[in-house]
Amino acid sequence: MEKWSLMTITVLLALTVRWTVSLGSYSGAGKPPMYGDYEAQRHWQEVTYNLPIRQWYFNTSDNDLLYWGLDYPPLTAYHSFLCAYIAKLINPDWIALHTSRGYESQPHKLFMRTTVFVADLLVYIPAVILYCFSLKETSTKKKASIYALCILLYPGLILIDHGHFQYPLSLGFALWGVLCLSYDWDLLGSVAFCLALNYKQMELYHSLPFFCYLLGKCFKKGLKGKGLILLTKIAGTVVVSFAVCWLPFCTDMAQIMQVLRRLFDKVANIWCSLSVLIKIKNIVSPQTQLKLSFAVTFLSLLPTCIKLTVQPSLRGFKFALVSCALSFFLFSFQVHEKSILLVSVPVCLILNEIPFMATWFLLVSTFSMLPLLLKDGLLLPYAVTMLAFLSVCVASFSIFEKTSAEDLQLKPFSLSLKGYVSWFKSFPKIVRSLFLLSITLMGVLSLASAAVPPPQRLPDLFPVSVSVISCLHFLLFLVYFNVVILWDSKNSRSQKKIS
Repeated sequence: MEKWSLMTITVLLALTVRWTVSLGSYSGAGKPPMYGDYEAQRHWQEVTYNLPIRQWYFNTSDNDLLYWGLDYPPLTAYHSFLCAYIAKLINPDWIALHTSRGYESQPHKLFMRTTVFVADLLVYIPAVILYCFSLKETSTKKKASIYALCILLYPGLILIDHGHFQYPLSLGFALWGVLCLSYDWDLLGSVAFCLALNYKQMELYHSLPFFCYLLGKCFKKGLKGKGLILLTKIAGTVVVSFAVCWLPFCTDMAQIMQVLRRLFDKVANIWCSLSVLIKIKNIVSPQTQLKLSFAVTFLSLLPTCIKLTVQPSLRGFKFALVSCALSFFLFSFQVHEKSILLVSVPVCLILNEIPFMATWFLLVSTFSMLPLLLKDGLLLPYAVTMLAFLSVCVASFSIFEKTSAEDLQLKPFSLSLKGYVSWFKSFPKIVRSLFLLSITLMGVLSLASAAVPPPQRLPDLFPVSVSVISCLHFLLFLVYFNVVILWDSKNSRSQKKIS
């Protein structure tokens, strides 16, 4: 009884914060002609309800793809249709074909906000709660509740989902996948991840860790026996899951190809930051940059994926989700700043293992979206949720006391340096100083971005500064996570249990 009373308070607090943030502005409010992501979601409801499925992804007189055309996989479209069906019962004007474009009203805002709220409550939040209770480190009810509160108060996801406007379903399904794999429910985990991937194609960021971890488990069980059976079951599960999701579009190949074109016809990453110093597009063609991007991304992913395949472990899998997603985010050809959430949610899963570095990363990830949040009028929610999250993490995990090489999972790496080990004695003090410097820099730049007019000759000074500083942080975090993964001796021990 006690565990549920504590968790109930945690969930109610998380929901209160979400609802409070949702009372504010949203993406593109009152900004014609395109408005913003809020209008995109509303428009998809209009399209999916009023047009037959065969027209959802095609440019027609009733479906102008240049005006927020559907560019996500089928599950997003089905979800839009479900929301539209309910909207039709409340007020048909909200999704009337053509005439509802740019529709804005308080009742409609309440409806749209509620749909996000319900999605969070039904998919994402239950996955977080069950995940926290599944961990040995949080075996007591109080620890599990505190850990869940830290994850649920992560400001980046709250501000984007309930402020800017976005649904948390793909990340929620991915989290269900991780939860199922932690219980060795490999088939259910595969189904959950297929749902995530069929809701948003950006879940490809997480696809390699899922693939390598499951393939590694099959190898360890032996591909001539139980491993082959498991591999066949997983492959069949994935095929069936995709077939069910895509069934309405399988009437002819043209439908399938058009959906795929819409999905892949598409920022604080390395290319954005480098463009400040070097105009890459003036040096190499887009095709060359695309190939370069693929090569760098692949090479940065390779060590982690090989390690996970050879030594599959749940711990290694969670760290690989972080490392691979961060590599995709940094080196992919085209990236939206919101894509950092695909890195942040896996970082939340290891918050209890490396609380100091995880808290630091989650603060930087939210800061990296500052230009978008300011554009949406979310300065106050940004400031309050950042301070609240930092306070809860400091109080819950005593993060400033966990900065030793051992606490940061760098002990094996420090031992490998042999003669340089003495340098690590001052490591905790250095790390704490860098953290405080980082927080100060983010605070000053946040205030300047909100209150100080940029120079006329440099109108993008603050957004570019945010992008560059965030990118530098992310590059260092990428190195750190890869060091932890590649020098992790715990993986070697825990993977023996799988075999």
